[in-house]
Amino acid sequence: MKLHNILQTQDIIKVSVDDTLSVALNKLASSHDAAFVFDKDKYMGVVNPYYCVIKTSSPSNAKLVHCLYHAPHVKLNYPISKIAQLMIESKIHYLPVFDDKDQFMGIVSARGLLRALEYLDIFMTKVSDLLARKKLPLVMVFEDDSLAVALQKFKASRISKLVVVNKEMRLKGILSYYDLISYLASPKKRDRSDRANDRPGLQNKSVRHFLKTMVLTLNKDDYLRDALHLILEKKIGSVVIIDSQYHPINIITTKDLLSLFVRESTKETIELTSKNLSKESRRTLGGFFEHLKLSLKKIPDLAKAKLFIKEEKDGGLFKVMLSLIPKKGPPKIIEGEGKNLTKVLNKVKKTEG
Repeated sequence: MKLHNILQTQDIIKVSVDDTLSVALNKLASSHDAAFVFDKDKYMGVVNPYYCVIKTSSPSNAKLVHCLYHAPHVKLNYPISKIAQLMIESKIHYLPVFDDKDQFMGIVSARGLLRALEYLDIFMTKVSDLLARKKLPLVMVFEDDSLAVALQKFKASRISKLVVVNKEMRLKGILSYYDLISYLASPKKRDRSDRANDRPGLQNKSVRHFLKTMVLTLNKDDYLRDALHLILEKKIGSVVIIDSQYHPINIITTKDLLSLFVRESTKETIELTSKNLSKESRRTLGGFFEHLKLSLKKIPDLAKAKLFIKEEKDGGLFKVMLSLIPKKGPPKIIEGEGKNLTKVLNKVKKTEG
């Protein structure tokens, strides 16, 4: 896949150097978003909540020319893995793209990148496999903790979301630093008699007043593709992993999925494309896929494999096609069709063997 396939030239958030920070922030939806700042037609930089508020505490009435962040410049010839790495390192999920003459061409987003990579076999592994590799523990805060406690945890952990639990350690919601920006990024000069934005009073309030209770969850036996699907379709940045008692185990973020791609990008992969699969069908496919990968490793001189699965008639019919592409010679195409996905997959696998 090439960058030009996911280059975004429309619906870009653009602001002027003469706009204020509050104008730009009102156009954004998360701490990883970015507004692209221009001086007439000249690109100047980006405004991002992490750098402009969380890291530097710029006041909301500051002119954008004074609180720009110079995000990494992406070139049209950059490989996708390098772009993903730049997003991880910069903490910005929208980066500017330039041609060889440093002319602004558009932007590339983490969401667009992941949507294009959704077919990769790396996302057919279980959630538990990714959690086993995560080095940092889950950072939580109690719903009755003060906002000051939460802010200390944000600062110490350098993360943008805290998982909120009750006294029984059950999930209650998510606290996002971005959601606090409108309270914290107030102008430096204001009327002393105005107590509405009094920060000491604000920070004494409990977390329960600021958390979001609508949280998407999965369990550790689900597949990473389930998490990726939720992040893309629901336009969110993370999915909380819980146990049977609704206790949070960990969290999977857009960064985790980008990191997985970067780590696995140099390895040989099996391309997977699916259409209209239900959650139950994706579970069935996940277990089969692990066995298929092991089986394909035994085939000598296999350069690549492509698996296509389509679900029709609300689960009444499944069509499967497996393409085995050798290093030399024509590909071998194996097709199967039937009402039972497990039987169709096993039939295709036996033919492959």
